[in-house]
Amino acid sequence: MTEQGDVIVVAGPTAAGKTELALHLAERAGGEIINADSMQVYRWMDVGTAKPSLAERARVPHHLIDVVPPDVQYNAGRFAEEARAAAARIRASGRRVFLVGGTGLYVRAFLEGFSAEVPRNDELRRELEAEDARRAAQGEAGWLHQRLAGLDPASADRLHPNDKIRIVRAIELAETTGRPASSQRERRPPRDRVLHLVLDPGREALMERIDRRCEAMIAGGLLQEVRDLRERGHGPELPSMRALGYRHMQPVIEGREILANVLEEMKRDTRQFARRQRTWLRAVEGAVWLHPDERVQAEERVDAFLAGSETTPAPEAEPRTQTPGTDREGRLRAP
Repeated sequence: MTEQGDVIVVAGPTAAGKTELALHLAERAGGEIINADSMQVYRWMDVGTAKPSLAERARVPHHLIDVVPPDVQYNAGRFAEEARAAAARIRASGRRVFLVGGTGLYVRAFLEGFSAEVPRNDELRRELEAEDARRAAQGEAGWLHQRLAGLDPASADRLHPNDKIRIVRAIELAETTGRPASSQRERRPPRDRVLHLVLDPGREALMERIDRRCEAMIAGGLLQEVRDLRERGHGPELPSMRALGYRHMQPVIEGREILANVLEEMKRDTRQFARRQRTWLRAVEGAVWLHPDERVQAEERVDAFLAGSETTPAPEAEPRTQTPGTDREGRLRAP
C-alpha cells in the first residue's frame, strides 16, 4: 500500500457547496472521496448531516460514511487511522485521494497526525457536568470553560465557551495525562503533497444558503429521522444527538416546542457554527479560497496540481470569498 501521495482537500463551512464540486472534481480526475465530516460517519443520520445521496455515492466511491451507530462516539484519532488506511487503498488501486468535509479537526488529523487516544473517563465526565450544572444554577455560567482555561489556555482560546463536548474532552485529557490537550497532538512532517481548496460563497450568501438548507432539512424529513433514531434507542443524551439539527428536534418530539420556533433556532445556531468554521479555515496556510461557482478555476488548480506543476500554493493575504462582480461583503461593485 502507498503511504505517501497527492491529496486534494475540499473544505469549507457548512452549506458552502463542497459535495457538488468535490463530486465533479473527483469524477473528472478519477478520484475517490474520503469523508471528513464528523457527523456523516453515523448510520441513520442522513437528512440532518446533508449526507451525499446514494446516487451521488454511486457516481464516485466514498469512504468513512455510515461507519458506526449513533451510540458509538467517533473521534479524530480513530478517523486519522481509518482515513489513512482508506487513502492507501485508493492509491494502491491507482485512484486519486479527495478529502472532503467541514470538520477541520479531522482534516488536520489526517494531514498532520494525531496522538494516541486517551480512553474516556466517564466518572470524571459526570463530575464535571454535574458541577457545571450546579454552578450554572447559582448564576455562574461558563464554569467548564474557566476550568479548562486554568489547565490548558491554548485549548480554551480555541474552543467556544458553549462547546461543552470538546471542553470536557480537553479537561479529561489534561486531568488524565497531566499534559494539556493542545500539547498532545503529534505533528509530523507532511507526508503528502496537498492541494487545499476552501469553498466560500461570501458571508451574506453563505447565511442565505444555510437558511435554505435548514428549511430543506425540515421539508426532507429531519423530524421523522430524529423520531426514528429515538425509537431505535438513541436518546437525546448521546453526543451525536446533540449535534446541530438533531438537538433542535428533541423539544418538538417531546411536545415542549413547535417546529417553526426550533427552525429559527436551528438557522441561528448553524450560522454561528459556520462563522467558527470560517475562522478556523482562515488559519490554514496555503489554502486556495474559491467561490463554489468557480468550477473552471477549481479544475485548473486540480489539473496543475496533479500535473506536478503546483504544490501547496503560497498563502493568500485574505480569503477570496466574494462572487465575481462583488466586493468581500457581497455588495455589487461599481462598474
